Amino acid sequence: MRLVTLALVALLAFVHVELWFGKGGVPRVMVLQSELAAQQDKNELARQRNEQLAAEVRDLKEGLEMVEEKARFELGMVRPDEIYVQIAPRR
Repeated sequence: MRLVTLALVALLAFVHVELWFGKGGVPRVMVLQSELAAQQDKNELARQRNEQLAAEVRDLKEGLEMVEEKARFELGMVRPDEIYVQIAPRR
C-alpha cells in the first residue's frame, strides 16, 4: 500500500513539474496568449485598412468624383476653365 502511495505522489509531482516547467506548461501558454492578443490587434488594424482600401477602390470604379479629388489634391491638377490661386502665409 505504501509503495502505491509513493508511486502516485511521484506521478503527481511529475505532472506538476511538466505543468509548470514543461514544453506546454503554464508559462508557455501565457506567452502564447500574449502573442495571440498582439497578432489579433494587428489583424484588426489590417482588416480596417483593407476595408478602407476596398471602399476607395469601389469609389474609383463607380464614380469620377474620387478620381477628380485625387487629381486635384495629390497631383495639383485643375480644370481647363479654372484659375489656380495660391496664397502664401505672411511671415
